[in-house]
Amino acid sequence: MRQIFLDTETTGLYHAQGHRVIEIAAVEMVNRRPTKQHFHYYLNPDREIDQGAQEVHGISLEFLQDKPHFADIANELIAFIADAELIMHNAPFDVGFLNRELGLIDQKPVENIAAKITDTLKIAKEMRPGQRNSLDALCRHFGIDNSRRTLHGALLDAELLAEVYMAMTRGQNSLMMELDKPNQNMINVASQLSQPLFIKLANEAEISAHESYLAGLAKSGNCLWNTLESGAAVELQTVELPDVELPIDDLPVAELDALELDAFELEISQEKLGNENEE
Repeated sequence: MRQIFLDTETTGLYHAQGHRVIEIAAVEMVNRRPTKQHFHYYLNPDREIDQGAQEVHGISLEFLQDKPHFADIANELIAFIADAELIMHNAPFDVGFLNRELGLIDQKPVENIAAKITDTLKIAKEMRPGQRNSLDALCRHFGIDNSRRTLHGALLDAELLAEVYMAMTRGQNSLMMELDKPNQNMINVASQLSQPLFIKLANEAEISAHESYLAGLAKSGNCLWNTLESGAAVELQTVELPDVELPIDDLPVAELDALELDAFELEISQEKLGNENEE
């Protein structure tokens, strides 16, 4: 994605009153990285500069006397912004002035040159409703150094705007990537849930080790495990099984609660062990 951050300075506030562009600057980013390519010109407006405007940007008519006219740099500007996303702070102001200048030399409007026009002032108002959203205010909010901005200047403002925009939209790309990327943990869990539940009974050696461990605990006092096993054995006597002959491994143990299941498995293991001893 190619993005151009653009700013202008003018002779006054309203292009409809005949005011002209006297400075234009644009900086380029590709894939959210600065390319160090920029476009910058001071322009001779062939008219007076309003006092209020000059106090804002500090550009005098005397300084502009030997500078090119907009028509002289128009083709270069068009080539620089063509097919890019054009990003401006208070875009209607800059677009209005650019379209007037382009119209005076029979060129097509900005909307037909750039691929897209983005207004950072509109974005800022949506993010920070009811707050000041001037370029200076946004620099303070995002911790961007604007100490060099003693006066408005198109090139410095375009550079600051690029930093502000990056701060305002930070994380958008990574967020979209995360939303599109499958979560490996979820894939693993889903895979495990799709597998049949396997219940493994204790073997003879494991049962013997378990009983020896419980016997050691019982010597030092009451053994909670033995108490629970005794209670589970009593409860198992009340379980009604179907009046059919089933192999031991097919009994409906899945319907017993966790405590009954432990005791039931132990009882099955002991029964198997007893049968083997008889053989």
